[in-house]
Amino acid sequence: MKLKDVLETNIEKFGEYPFIYYYGKQFTNIETRKYSNQLANGLKHLGIKKGDRVIVCMPNCPEVLFAYQGITRAGAIIVPIMFMLHPKEIHYIALNSGAKAIITSSYVIGNVEKAIDALEEKPLLITTDMPTNERAYNFYDVMKKEVPPLEHAENEVSEDDIAVILYTSGTTGNPKGVLLTHKNLVTNAASSAKHNETEQGNTIGVLPLAHVYGLTISNTCYLTGSSIVVFAKFDPKEVFAAIERYQVKGFSAVPAMIYAMYSFPNADQYDLSCLEWVGSGSAPLPVSLLHAFQQKFKCDVLEGYGLSEAAPVVTAHIRNKTIKPGSVGVPLPGVEIKIVDEHDQELPVGEVGELIVRGDSVTPGYFQNEKETNKVLRNNWLYTGDMAKVDEDGFLYIVDRKKDLIIRGGFNLYPRDVEELLNAHNQVQEASVIGVPDERMGEEMVACVVKKPDSLVSEVELIQYCQQHLAKNKTPKKIVFLESLPRNGVGKILKTHLRKTVADLFSTTSKEE
Repeated sequence: MKLKDVLETNIEKFGEYPFIYYYGKQFTNIETRKYSNQLANGLKHLGIKKGDRVIVCMPNCPEVLFAYQGITRAGAIIVPIMFMLHPKEIHYIALNSGAKAIITSSYVIGNVEKAIDALEEKPLLITTDMPTNERAYNFYDVMKKEVPPLEHAENEVSEDDIAVILYTSGTTGNPKGVLLTHKNLVTNAASSAKHNETEQGNTIGVLPLAHVYGLTISNTCYLTGSSIVVFAKFDPKEVFAAIERYQVKGFSAVPAMIYAMYSFPNADQYDLSCLEWVGSGSAPLPVSLLHAFQQKFKCDVLEGYGLSEAAPVVTAHIRNKTIKPGSVGVPLPGVEIKIVDEHDQELPVGEVGELIVRGDSVTPGYFQNEKETNKVLRNNWLYTGDMAKVDEDGFLYIVDRKKDLIIRGGFNLYPRDVEELLNAHNQVQEASVIGVPDERMGEEMVACVVKKPDSLVSEVELIQYCQQHLAKNKTPKKIVFLESLPRNGVGKILKTHLRKTVADLFSTTSKEE
C-alpha cells in the first residue's frame, strides 16, 4: 500500500468524519483529500515532477498533513524538517536533498530564506499564512492552479518507491538522509496499530508533525478511522482540556512532556478519567517518573523504542498487558530483533550487546551515501548503534547508545544506570551522564544535573548518594549543575552539546586556576 492509499481506504471504510481538530477549526478526511489533491495539482503546475524532493518545515498545523498527502500525490518525495533547526542545518538539508520546493510558514520564513540564500538553485518557497509575493507563493493560491491531466504512469509510484527522506539529527556530524519507502511507512503504521490494539477515537498531535512522527500518527489515524487534535506547541493546560473535551484515551509524548504534565499544579481541575495510556519514546523515561505519573493519573505509561531507519517504531509495550518499567516493550508484529557482540554473534538472554533489527519497515539506506549505508545495513539487518539486552520474556532494555558508552580504565560504564539513580533522587529534576577525556583513566564520568526548584543539594551529596548505591568506579567523578538540558525537537537530550558545555566549563576553570 502507498501513502495515498491509506487516505483513500480510510474514506471508503469510515465515510466522512472530522479528521483534524485545530484551535476551534476542524477538517474532515474528505476535505483533507480535497486539499491534498488540489495541492498536488498546484505543485505539478509549478514544475514539481515524480521523484523531486519537497521540504516541509513549519510548526504543527493542518497544512503539514495536507502537504504530506499533496506531495506524495504529485509523485514527489517528502522531506520533513524540524522548524527549530538553525539556518545552517536547513541549508545543508536543502542542498543535500536537492529540494525543488519548501513548504513553510511565516514563523520560519526568515530562517528558511537565510538557509537558501547561498544556494545556486533556489527552491520555490510556499507559505501557508503569507500572501503571494515576489519571494514566495501562498499555499492556498498554489491549490488553485490547474494543470492538464497527466498520463497515469507519468507520476504513478509503487510501494517500493521512496516516499520520504528523513534527515537524522546530525549530533555526530552532518545529518544523513534516511530513505523510507511507502511500504516502510505504511507497514510500520499498520504494525503499530495492531500491536497497540489501537481503537477508533481521538488522539493528540503535540509532537512535531514535520518529522517521522507526523507520518506515523496520520497513517495510523487513517488506518483506524481516528482523529487528531493538533497543537502548535505543548501546553499542559491545553492538553488536559483537550483530553477532557475530546475524550482522548491515549496519545504519544516524550519524557519532558510527561514530566511537565506530572508537575502541572492544576491537573485535578480536569476530568482525565478517559485517559488510559500515554506512549513515551525518543528518550529514556526515568522509572521513578513512570511510577509517579501512573499513580497520579491512573493510566499506563507505555514506553517504546524506535529510530528513523526503522520508520520508526521497533518495540513498544502493549496496552492491557505486562508493563516492565525500564523496558521499551516487545517487537512489533513482523519486526525481528537480535542482540549481538562485536563479532555479530547472537548473545544469550540478559547479556548486553548491539541491537540489530530486521523487517519490512527497515530503510533501504541513506540518500546518496553508500558508505554510511554499508555501515548500518549488513546481511539484511539494521545495526542500530544502541547497546541493549533482552530478558527471558522477550522484553527489550536499551542500555545506552554505543557512542555514549564510557570506557573508564578499561571498564565499560553505562550512563543509563547512573541517570536512573540520579533521577530517583528527591531533589533532582533530571540528569544526563556523559564521558569526558581523561589522561589517566581514558575517560571520566560527569553527571549533568538540573535541580528541582529551591533545591540546595550539593555535588558532594549527590556523589555520595551514587556511591551508596553503585560501585565507586561506576559513579560520577564530578557533578555539573545546569539550568536545563539541551534537547532537540523530539525531546532527545543532546549529549554532544553537553560534552562541549562540560569541556568549556573545565577549560574556563583550569584557566582561572
